[in-house]
Amino acid sequence: MTAPTSNLILAIPSKGRLKDNCNAWFASAGVIMEQTAGARGYRASFAGFPDVEVMLLSAAEIASSLLQGDIHLGITGEDLLREEAPELEGRMLLLKGLGFGFADVVVAVSQYWIDVASMADLDDVCAAYAQTHRRRLRVATKYAQLTRSFFAQARITDYRIVPSAGATEGAPAAGTAEVIVDITTTGATLKDNGLKILDDGVILKSQAQLAASLGADWNPEARTACRRLLAKLDPANPLFAGLAAGLPG
Repeated sequence: MTAPTSNLILAIPSKGRLKDNCNAWFASAGVIMEQTAGARGYRASFAGFPDVEVMLLSAAEIASSLLQGDIHLGITGEDLLREEAPELEGRMLLLKGLGFGFADVVVAVSQYWIDVASMADLDDVCAAYAQTHRRRLRVATKYAQLTRSFFAQARITDYRIVPSAGATEGAPAAGTAEVIVDITTTGATLKDNGLKILDDGVILKSQAQLAASLGADWNPEARTACRRLLAKLDPANPLFAGLAAGLPG
């Protein structure tokens, strides 16, 4: 499904701190959001922008909707965007880091692995583990794409990914994985669970991003609405000013 052929469709997170920060960012530029279906509705609009429809979705849904071309613009974490589309070129444009929603995607191991401080050390552990246990070392994560790409760059192959559906940091203590790849802001939760981040184990320093889908229907009406909205949000941004040249249609 592609975006409708008229209004510009923009999606923001439907709840939590990200939603509050988005509202504050828009308000700071004089763009006021008006929720159209009550406090728990999933549609909204911007005062003075009748040609812009705002959808309230989960952060993960925004990433997938941008990739599929169901929306024109969206605000979500860069970690989710790059997990959804590891190669963003030709699929999405990251227009602006918004200065909130900071989190690092990291590789963490037990703090008792005193001889493991780097990805090279982890490679040695993976090889030894496979030889000793006749199975590959397990990496628990919700970020399978980012993990595979990062481990490939480090030339690590003797591991297997264990999809994480809950609190990833608890996987080593629960005995379901030896290593984790997860997001962290301060590292405190990892430390509380007896884990440490590898010295070169930061996969991505993420923040909330305003992104544009290159697969959406960028018809003339959507382009016009996009230019008008971005000019209001950040008139001095050269990327915003030249955005039309980078959009299909």
